[in-house]
Formats: sequence, structure tokens, C-alpha cells
Amino acid sequence: MSSLQKPILKTKHLKLNTKLLFLIFNLSFLIFKGQVTNRILFIFDDSYSMYAPWNSNIKIEVAKKVMGEFLDSLQNLPNLELALRCYGHTTFFKPDRNCKDTKLEVPFADAKTNSLKIKQRINKLEPLGTTPIAFSLGECTADFTPKSNVRNIVILITDGIEECGGNPCQVSIELQKKGIFLRPFVIGVGLDVKFADVFGCMGKFYDVSNEANFKDVLKLVLTEAITQTTVQVDLLDILKKPTETDVDMTFYEAGTFNVKYNYLHTINHRGNPDTLVLNPDINYDLVVHTLPPQEKKNILIVKGKHNTISVDAPQGFLKLELDGSINKYNPTTVIRKTGELKTLNVQDFGKLEKYIIGKYDLEILTLPRIYLKDVEIKQSSTNTIKIPTSGNVLFARLGNGYGSIYTDDGKTVAWVCNLNNNVQNEIIYLQPGKYKAVFRYEFEKQTTKTIERNFEVKSAMPQTVRLN
Repeated sequence: MSSLQKPILKTKHLKLNTKLLFLIFNLSFLIFKGQVTNRILFIFDDSYSMYAPWNSNIKIEVAKKVMGEFLDSLQNLPNLELALRCYGHTTFFKPDRNCKDTKLEVPFADAKTNSLKIKQRINKLEPLGTTPIAFSLGECTADFTPKSNVRNIVILITDGIEECGGNPCQVSIELQKKGIFLRPFVIGVGLDVKFADVFGCMGKFYDVSNEANFKDVLKLVLTEAITQTTVQVDLLDILKKPTETDVDMTFYEAGTFNVKYNYLHTINHRGNPDTLVLNPDINYDLVVHTLPPQEKKNILIVKGKHNTISVDAPQGFLKLELDGSINKYNPTTVIRKTGELKTLNVQDFGKLEKYIIGKYDLEILTLPRIYLKDVEIKQSSTNTIKIPTSGNVLFARLGNGYGSIYTDDGKTVAWVCNLNNNVQNEIIYLQPGKYKAVFRYEFEKQTTKTIERNFEVKSAMPQTVRLN
């Protein structure tokens, strides 16, 4: 098509004028292990409306010039691959629109090789057709061939809103959910501000009003796309120093139960909290799985810088020990925050556990139960709780029957547990002290046939109580 055949679009078309730039990160954006390769796919609008005047020239010529300079700046960037997809460049839009007019013109290769190829290909393009944004966005899925340790970035440049009845917002959201790419960046070139809301559902919006602004926005988007954005989580002790560590952390997408990352907090070899790489395009809710858990809501990750997330997590230790010879029976303990009914943890004897500093109530599941109130956990110290080792008592019977065990200190009798009426011989582990066994065989039908046996249990000592 000659320059004389390049008509200026009418107002109807001018209202459609816009410039989009999509920057979308791969959902599998994980903790930084080795060097991440950034893959940028340019989706370039070469539809007929690109002949519209803009500033001192027409849009297609300004776009070619600015894109050429931008591509030149990418040549020597390490760990960067580039590709080019175009649309609206193979079929004239009259009399019928070709809503599948999109093609991968330059497949992925390193920036040093492809920056020149893409520049040369763009310069040869002539705007012809329509604007199938949704279809082109969907087709780019196949452009990102499978590769590990990469971030997939899409930059879609267009001067018109969707003209083929597609739904770019829906396509974008669906591909995000599938892990193809993440939240886009949107740039409108010479765009009426009222279209900002139209593109808001697709991603972050930038307005480009002139050539110089176009250059600046491209640089900004590039910085946000490939600059390493890092995060460290400081788990603060009581002195507000980041010394706490070795605890699981879960990052959720803010306001949801959508888990994005699970990490075990680590202090690196330099003595600092280890560095993570998180996708900076969403906000996070962080749960640090201490006992009890500590939470931080709606965390904003600032792109292009090292972010520090501080969480108060001062901890100390609780150790449960048996005082005496160890037998086969190790009791367990229900841990609750003082004054609360909710079970926080169940800790076995012989184990050491970390807890957030404060006071806790312990219910030790021995027979009989041992209740300890206001057990205090202090920063970086260990509170050791010792109880006597239980003695094991064999209750020997001649047959089945009904009975119970009680403590008996000579003044009061308190129930401890029931005997199993389906067995004749039964071993029960009891804390040291004085007890009474009350029993009646099931074949005896007189209350006066009740059998009582008083006995004393000593720590870690076996004995037999005969109920006959």
C-alpha cells in the first residue's frame, strides 16, 4: 500500500485509539534458585487504525521508532529472551474482518540475536486489518515453549480496543489461573482516560500521551518486569532483632485462601534471614506457623527493590520430661493459651517445642490428670516441666466385671478411670500415690459382693492388684 493509500481514520476509529502493554509474570515464580531467565513476548498491533495521526506523525511510525530504540537497549541484557507476535497485518479489514489475523513472527531466542530480528520485522510491517486482542492473547500461550526457571512476560502494544467480540479480560484471567502469566500492565497511547476502566480488568494501566512519555513508560515497565525484586522475612525476638528462624511460613494471596508459597524460614550463612523472590504483582497475607501462629495482612511488595517483612515472633522453649526411670508409657500434654479453651498443641513427653512467649495452661494426660496453670515461656529460654514416671499396675481378675480406680488419700475419694469390663487382666499406668480399686464380677447380682482393694503406686515400679 502506497503512502497515498493510507487514509486518516474517522472520529469513530479515533475513539478506539489506545496502546496496550501487557507485562505478565509466570505463576510458577518460585524462590530464587540460580539465575532466572526472563522471556518477553511482544504482541505488536499492526491493525489499520495504526495509521491514525499522533503528535507529529502517525502512530505506526512513532511505534516503530520508539520500539526500535527500546529493542536496541535490550541487546546486552543477560538472561533475557525475546519474541514477536503481530496481529492485524495479513488481511485488509474490508469488506470483512479477519478475527484470527495473528501470527508469531519471531520465535524466542536470546536478546542479542532477536532484538535486531524483531526490529527489522516490525519495520517491514504495514497495518492492514482489525484488532483481535483476546484471540492474540490466547494464541500466545503456545509461544512460551516449556522451560524451567523462567518468568514469562508479555508486552502487548495496540492502538485499539477489542474489535472482534472477544473478552480480553476473561482471557487474561483464565490464563493467569492456568499459570501461563500473571497480572498485566496496560499502556494506553493517546487514549481517552475513560478507557482506563476498560483496561483495568486486564492489568495495571499506564497512559502514554506522547513519544517521550512512551519511551519512559517502556523503560518503567522493563524495570518492573525484569529487575530482581527480593524479599526477606524478619522474625523479630523480644528485642526487635531478626533472630527467630526455622519455622514454616505460608504466603496467601491477600484476602483469600489461595496459597502462593510455602517456605521454611532460614538464617543464611551470613547470619541474615534468607532472601526470597516473590511475585510483586499481588499483595499477600502471611502466616508464620509458630505456636500460636503469627499473621500479617495485605503485604505490598515494592518492585525493583529489596523488601523486608517484619513479624513479631519472640519464642522460647517448653520441655516435658519424666523424672525417673523411663518405661513404655510416655504421656502427652494438651497445651492451651492461659484463659483459652482452644487446644493449641499436643506435646509428648521427651519432646522440646517452641512457643511464642507468654503464659500457657497444661493438661497432662496422665492418670490422674495433672493440671498446670500459667506456665511461662520466656525469650530464648527453656522451661522444663518434670513429672514422676508412672507406675504400671496389673489388675488381675478371674472373669469379666465392672469397676473403677480412685485416688484415696484417707480423706477424699476421687474417680480416676474405669476398668475395662471385657478383659480379665489389664495394665494401667498411674501416677505415684494412694489408690482404691472397686470391682464386682458381672455374674454377681448382689451389691454386697463388691470387692475393694487399696494399693499404693510408686514411680516406675510394676505391681499386681488381684481382684478376687
